[in-house]
Formats: sequence, C-alpha cells, structure tokens
Amino acid sequence: MHKEQHSHIKIYINLYIIGLVLYLFSLLIDPLNIIKLSFNSNYILIPIYIIILILSGFHVIFEGIEDTIKKTIKKRRFSPNVHILMLLAAIGAIIINHYHEAIILILIFAGAHFLEDLVQSKSKKEIEKLLNLNPPNARLIKPNGEIIIIDSKDLKVGDEVVVLNGDQIPSDGIIIEGETEINESTITGESMPVLKGINDQVFSSTINNSNKIIVRINKSSDETVVAKIIQLVNETQTDLSETAKLINKIEPVYVTIALIFAPIFYLLGAYVFNWDNAFYRTMVFLIGASPCALAVTDIPATLSAISNLAKRGILFKGGSYVSNFYKVDTIAFDKTGTLTNGTPTVTDILYLDINNEYKDIIYTMEKGSNHPLAKAIIEKFDRSIDLNFEVINLIGVGIKANYNGNEYLIGKPSSFVINDEELITKTETLEKDGKTVVYFSENNKIKVIITFIDDIKETSIEAVNYFNQEAIKTVMITGDSSSTANAIAKKVNVNTVYSNVLPHEKSEIIDELKQNDQNVIMVGDGINDAPALAIANIGVAMNSGTDLAVEVADAVLMRNNLNDLTYTYKVSKKLKNIVLQNIIFAMSIVVFLIIMNIFGIMHMPLAVVFHEGSTLVVVFSGLRMLRKV
Repeated sequence: MHKEQHSHIKIYINLYIIGLVLYLFSLLIDPLNIIKLSFNSNYILIPIYIIILILSGFHVIFEGIEDTIKKTIKKRRFSPNVHILMLLAAIGAIIINHYHEAIILILIFAGAHFLEDLVQSKSKKEIEKLLNLNPPNARLIKPNGEIIIIDSKDLKVGDEVVVLNGDQIPSDGIIIEGETEINESTITGESMPVLKGINDQVFSSTINNSNKIIVRINKSSDETVVAKIIQLVNETQTDLSETAKLINKIEPVYVTIALIFAPIFYLLGAYVFNWDNAFYRTMVFLIGASPCALAVTDIPATLSAISNLAKRGILFKGGSYVSNFYKVDTIAFDKTGTLTNGTPTVTDILYLDINNEYKDIIYTMEKGSNHPLAKAIIEKFDRSIDLNFEVINLIGVGIKANYNGNEYLIGKPSSFVINDEELITKTETLEKDGKTVVYFSENNKIKVIITFIDDIKETSIEAVNYFNQEAIKTVMITGDSSSTANAIAKKVNVNTVYSNVLPHEKSEIIDELKQNDQNVIMVGDGINDAPALAIANIGVAMNSGTDLAVEVADAVLMRNNLNDLTYTYKVSKKLKNIVLQNIIFAMSIVVFLIIMNIFGIMHMPLAVVFHEGSTLVVVFSGLRMLRKV
C-alpha cells in the first residue's frame, strides 16, 4: 500500500476516534435522551450530533460520494457506491429526528469498515513479505582482492562476491569457491537447507547457513528469480477472479436498483402504515439491502488462497488463474524436466562398424550444441579432444557439422531415412526400455547409436495418479519416439501420449485439446514449451526451466514438484466452495433483513449490527483459505 493511502487511513481513523469520544461525551450530557432527540428537547446536542456524524463518517461520506462521482464520469452512467446507501440511511434518520440511531449506524458501519480492512490485510501478509526479499548489500571482491560493501542492485554480471555464514545471497550466481548449506525457503517454501558446492546455482535472497562461499554473479538484479517473483506478486494483486469482476460489475447496478426501489417501498409503507413509519422502514431497507457483504465474498478468500500457495513456493500471476484451476479438464505435461528430472545420462554407446574413432567428433559437435542431451554426452566423452569446427543447430532435428570433407549429423531416429531392418529392431528394443535413442551419422550412414535415460520423478507419478483419480485427462507431449514415449507414459500412467512432436507442434496440440470448451493446463520448462504455455488456459512453468517459459506462464512451481499441482487443485476447489458459501450467506442476510423490516421487527441499530456482522463473518470466512488444505 502506498504511503499516501496509509496517511489517508490514519486521518480517517483519527477523525473516527474523535467522533466516538464526542459521542461518549454526549451520553454523559444527556443520559436519558439516548433513543430519540427532537428539536424541542435539547438544542445543544443537535450540533454535537451533526459533528459526530461528519467526523466518524468522514471516510464513509468521502468514499461514497467521491467513488460514485469518479465511476459515473468514467462509465458515463450513474454508478453509485455501496456507501451511498448507508449515507442516505443516516441522512434519512436525521430528517426524522433519530439522531442517535443515525450515529449508531455510522459508528458501527465505519468501525466495521476499518476492521474489515485490517482483517483483509492479513490475507495479503505472505504476499507482501515477498516484496522485501532482496538483500540490501553485497560484499564485492575488487580486482585487487579488496572486499567492499555495495548495494546489491549495483552488482553486474561477472562480479564476484563473498557470502559469509548467515548472509543472504545478494543476486543469482554460481558458486566458484566453497561448499555450504543454503536455506532456499524464501523461494521454494522448503524449510530443509540444500547442500551447494562449486558450479552450483544459488539464488538471490536465499540464506547461507554454514560456510563462507564465493559466488560469481550471472544475472542482473532485474533478471533474478526474486525479481520474477516480485513481478508475479505485483501482477497477482491487480488480477481479479471472474467472480470478483462480476461482483464489481453488478454492484453499481444493484445499488441503483435499491435506490429506485426505496421510494416505491416508502409509498407502499405510507399506504399501509403512516408516513413517519414508512420513512423509517425505508431507511432500514437501505441498510439491509446494501451489498457490503457480497462485495467481499471473493477477494479476501482469493488473496488468502494466493498467500497459502505462495508460502509453499507456488506463485500465480493472478487470482483468476487460482480460482479457475479447479475447472481443468485436461492437464498436459512436457516430458524432459517436467515429468523427468531433466538430467539424462548416457547408458549405451553402440558402434556399428569397426571404426570407433568418432569420440572427438561427437564431443566437438555437442560442445557447440544447445541440445538438451549435450551435457550428458560431454560428460561421457570428457577426455576427448575439441577439434574446433562449426556446428549448426537444426531445430527439432539435431545438430550438423562438416569436418575433413565429411558431413556429420546427430539426431533422433525420425531425422534419418532408415532401410536397415536390424537397426530398426535394435532401436525399438532400446526405446521399449524407456531409453531415448539418437544416431550419429557420417555422410548419411549411421555409425553410432547413443542411448540415454532420464529418471522419472516420483512426484510425477503421484501427481498424475491423483489427476487420473479426479477424472482429469492426463497427456504427455514429447519429441521422443513413440516407443520411448509410450514406455515413459506407462511408468507415469498418463492417459494419452503425443510423440515425435516438433517444438511448434506443441501449441497446435494444446489448441486441439482446447476444442469443445475444454479447459487445458500445460506444464513445461523449456523454450520450446513457451508457445504451448501461452496458449493454454493456464500455463505452469517449472522454476528450473528457461526464463522465457517462466515469463509466459501463468504460474511457477518454485520447488519443481508436481505434487504442488495437486495441492493447487485442492486449494482452488476449496476456494470455489468458500466463495459460494459466502455469496449464499451474504444474500441470505440481505433477504432476512428485508423480510424482518417488512414485518416491522427490524430496527435500525439491529439492522446495522446484522449488516456489518455479516460482512465481517464473510471476510473471516475467506481467511480460512490461509490454512493448509
């Protein structure tokens, strides 16, 4: 909240307290005349009561009139604020000389309004904590070895910093010296520290729990994981759920209808009873019909749900995505890095002729590649020689190079034209074991088969089984061959498999799955997943994924744990139920107050108590979303 808003609230509260003190003072002056005051009974208290109403109800008057004027001008049609109903009820009570009831109305309404703001702020607490994650200072190592303290925002890529025991990591980087345990709970929500050593990635705001380390910064302050979290948090607080948007849309219409119906209610009352009684009941009607409780049925609950998820490292860009998560019909997973660990290892190297002197060529090609399997091959051939020739990346195919007059290609089997039945059979056998197979060819002749295995995360199996039990269709989308894909799918238990998929085809598959108004969630981590994440109803990125995937996604799993998806689904279902309960309760109170008023049972102070009490009940109900599901 901005400082200006804080100062306004302080002024409103101070005026309210002054008004409350004056009211208590007025009771001491006239202890017997506390129900009704006429002009003939006490001229001294009339101006005091007017002052009390203005002071205590200043923010009600200001917000009611100002907001109504602003919205009316912006929308070019009459758009009254809910406070207008309460303000008119108070004015009406004054007109018929019910000063005390007018004061009680404003005191309770304004006081409940302040309490409501206080309670709602609790639901934002965990989110607002994230806005203060960035550590203020860093221990920069200068070229001469001197260590100086600088603002962490001034760090540049390539700078080296010392992080002592108990210090926060000042920016994202790689450990170049030392080994320690890092508390990453600020990012992942996981309280257990993680052992980190040389070449391991560390993140801004996480805490060094044990030994001194030296970190080389690899991201500027506006590109760190924390910076992305803050961006998500800011977007979260401006994006409303569909229910909240609908309530905001119908609120001025509802208030307008209440204002139109009030004179009708008055005339009917005057016909049945008398003018004074009818006027009083009309004022009570304005109080009872005010949709204050309805206005807070969704937002506090949704913010609480977002806070609940944020504490567990599940970040959403807006309330609409959280509230709509339970509507999912199909959930599609990328394979590598999402269902699997994303760290494949070489299992087999099969040479198909006598010459097996291709290691240096394979090593050199993969060193110049951005292929996801490159790291595994480089580690396997770590003692090979870099022949230093140019490598061309072929998107969706593999990598190609020319060396000593020969053309070499490394790619998946579908990238080659194969007529050798024995090779086809061997490949199918390997793939049925869940291995990923790539070929190395020289002048279009297959020379080497390399196979990889990427272990499946245990949490992936648990998550997929959960969604299957909930009758939600599970899909795996992968560039692997059908044999490998089906072997992995069988282990994970996904319903449907799309294999041999090129990067641009992923978004086409998501588009196809969305037909017939199906709600589709896409979960991925790579650059090639970004278009699919963007086109899905809800895109979920793994924190270990690329910056582009995180950028276009609607949610990020900071712990890279698919069980967090099942937790989100449970939270979304609970949120739906609580919002529905709140709406039913809020409208039931409105109906109850109106019916009681028609029968003449409901008096103004009691109506205010019921009205404001129901609003607080709804707000507190929303706070149930802060509990673990």
